[in-house]
Amino acid sequence: MEDKFKGLYAALLVPFDEKGQVKEKGLKQIARNAIEREKLDGLYVNGSSGENFLLSKEQKKQVFKVAKEAVSDDVKMIAQVGSLDLNEAIELGKYATEIGYDAISAVTPFYYPFSFEEIKDYYFELIEATQNNLIIYAIPDLTGVNISIEQFGELFNHEKIIGVKYTAPNFFLLERIRKAFPNKLILSGFDEMLVQAAVSGVDGAIGSTYNVNGVRARQIFEKAQNGDIAEAYAIQHETNNIIENVLAMGIYSTLKEILASRGIDGGLPKRPFKPFNEANRNKLDKLIKDYNL
Repeated sequence: MEDKFKGLYAALLVPFDEKGQVKEKGLKQIARNAIEREKLDGLYVNGSSGENFLLSKEQKKQVFKVAKEAVSDDVKMIAQVGSLDLNEAIELGKYATEIGYDAISAVTPFYYPFSFEEIKDYYFELIEATQNNLIIYAIPDLTGVNISIEQFGELFNHEKIIGVKYTAPNFFLLERIRKAFPNKLILSGFDEMLVQAAVSGVDGAIGSTYNVNGVRARQIFEKAQNGDIAEAYAIQHETNNIIENVLAMGIYSTLKEILASRGIDGGLPKRPFKPFNEANRNKLDKLIKDYNL
C-alpha cells in the first residue's frame, strides 16, 4: 500500500441550482473549504455525498474537472467512477486518470444480483482500461453486496487494487481484513463510527460531514491512534450530536446550509431530494453556534 493515500478525505458535496445544474463556483469553494478550513488530506469525488447516482455522465465529468481545478495538486484526489454501466465506468475512469486523479474508486455493481465473479471481472476490466490504482467502495447497506474475507483476498491479489473504502458496521470483518491484509489501504466510511474504526486500525476515513466537521474528525482519529481513547470518544460524542441533528433535518440540504453560513455557495440538493426545510432554521442556527460550525 502506498502511504500517500493514508489520511482523512471529504466525501465532496456538490451544489446544484434549481434546474439541477452544477454550480461550479460553489463547488470550487466547497473543495477549498475542505482543505483550508477543515485541514483534510484529500477529496473523494463523485461518491454518494456528491449525489453521484443522480447525475448524468457529462455532469460527473464536469464535477471531476472542476474539483481538480479547484485544488490542483494540493491534496490527494480519488475519483469514484462506479456505474451500473461498465462502459460508463471505464470512460469516467479514463477521464479522471487523464486529468490527474491519484486513484479511482468504484462502488460494487448493485441492484441486480451479480455474482462475485461478475463483480471481480467488473473491477479487473476497469483497472485494465484505466491502468490506475483502484479502491473498492464497499457499502452493503445501499448495494446489498457483502464481500467475504475470502473474496477480498481474491480482489486484493490484483496489485492495482490498493484498498477499500469500508462503509459497513461489521467490525468483526473489519478486524479480519486488517489482520489478513496489513499492506492494503482501509478507509472508513461511517462518520459516526470513526473512533471504532480508528481503534480497529484503519488508515484513514472518508466522510460527508467532514466537509463541515473535519477538524473534529482529525482529533478523533489522531487521539484514537495515540491511545487517548476516552478523549477520542468524547469528541465522537460531540460529532454524533452534530450528525444526529443533521440527519434529522436532511443530510445533504443541511450540510449545504452550514456551508452557506460560511459564505460558501452550497447550492441545493438535486431532485428528488428536497431543499432545506425553513421550519428547521432556528434549530440549524443553534447547531452551528453550539458546535462552532
